[in-house]
Amino acid sequence: MGIVSSLGTTLDAHWQAFLKKSTGIRQVRGEPNPLPLRYAGTVEQYALPSGTPEAVLKQERFMSPSSRLALGAVGNAVAQSGLDLLQIRPERKALYIGTGDYSKVGLPDYYPALREAGVAERQPIDCETLNQATLHTVNPFVLLEWLTNNLVAFVSLLYKAQGPNTTLSSQSPCGAQALELATRRLLRGDADVAIVVGNCAWTNPIPLFEIDTLGLLSHCHDGPSSFRPFDRRRDGFIAGEGAAALILETLEFARERKANLLGTICGFGSFTQVGATGGFGLPVESCVKAIAAALREAEIGPKDLAFISPHGNGTRKGDRSELAAINALLGAERGSVPVCGMKPYTGHMGAASDLAEIALGLTALEKGLVPATLNFHRADKGLEEIDVMADHRPTTGRYLLSMSQGFGGQSVAVVVSL
Repeated sequence: MGIVSSLGTTLDAHWQAFLKKSTGIRQVRGEPNPLPLRYAGTVEQYALPSGTPEAVLKQERFMSPSSRLALGAVGNAVAQSGLDLLQIRPERKALYIGTGDYSKVGLPDYYPALREAGVAERQPIDCETLNQATLHTVNPFVLLEWLTNNLVAFVSLLYKAQGPNTTLSSQSPCGAQALELATRRLLRGDADVAIVVGNCAWTNPIPLFEIDTLGLLSHCHDGPSSFRPFDRRRDGFIAGEGAAALILETLEFARERKANLLGTICGFGSFTQVGATGGFGLPVESCVKAIAAALREAEIGPKDLAFISPHGNGTRKGDRSELAAINALLGAERGSVPVCGMKPYTGHMGAASDLAEIALGLTALEKGLVPATLNFHRADKGLEEIDVMADHRPTTGRYLLSMSQGFGGQSVAVVVSL
């Protein structure tokens, strides 16, 4: 498992920050910005790890910002796995990626040329000046950096992964969906090892302006502590950027090489109920069905869970729907299964949050601790009996339920265990 985010560049650094209840969300430096980006979980001055092959370093100028973070996360995961991936046949290595890199939305590379051509002064565009300025200021390979499957090229180059693969680029759950696709291919016998990556750079002002218009971003009146999932005073999320990677193996392959097993993928559930809420809310039924399917495939009941890690993006409707689904699922046991929202530690990292929270959740189970939900104080009326963790708590449980939600009723649930 590997993570790179505003909290750090290693899994251990993230865990130490969790223990201290630290957040990577900070005030954005630079000129005052009229768009909603005053606070974010940004990764500052990240360089590719030492030892990165020269063949990859030569291509670094073609990488998107989150691809650079993702290569670090994958490198950490591969190192922890103890695998020599280059000794495995290329066609037996799968690669599945969930991404949301919006760093190039709005064509920022063209700004200098457009200004030189008079656009900033609202003058008629001088086409000849624009052409000449573009030739001299815009990277001719800029299109490569914009591609949503930018990362697949670099991971394939670095680890010779030429087996089953795909890149999902949509809403937040595509990290968990990439994990499911990889798991299914391993179970079918199509590969021995799978690299699963979630990466996102969700700090571009233009998509954040659109998200803010939908009422999903926090106003940040209380700075970083404004991101408060499940709290009665929540008003939206604070964006972040980062990457997380998991290395999956079939049990047979792992046992044969005497691997140190970090966790087991037990079950998935996915359900979509489009338009059921008449807006961007999450239908409770969609969430309940996804959770029930994941528990059914894992062959466990709600009481077997050590804790639940919901999507928890801090929006009014989304959080309430998730808690209502948990309330309906647990019934009389609603107060016996702890709930932990992890996104305030890093900021909302889109597709990367899915895999990061699974990695951190498995680490928490191994350490025997349920992490606290930062900034949580009071639950919504009617949902007070649900045990949202405001402080760390010991646990001896082995199963984690991770949840992820998308616009319009998309719900994904994953059960993992030690």
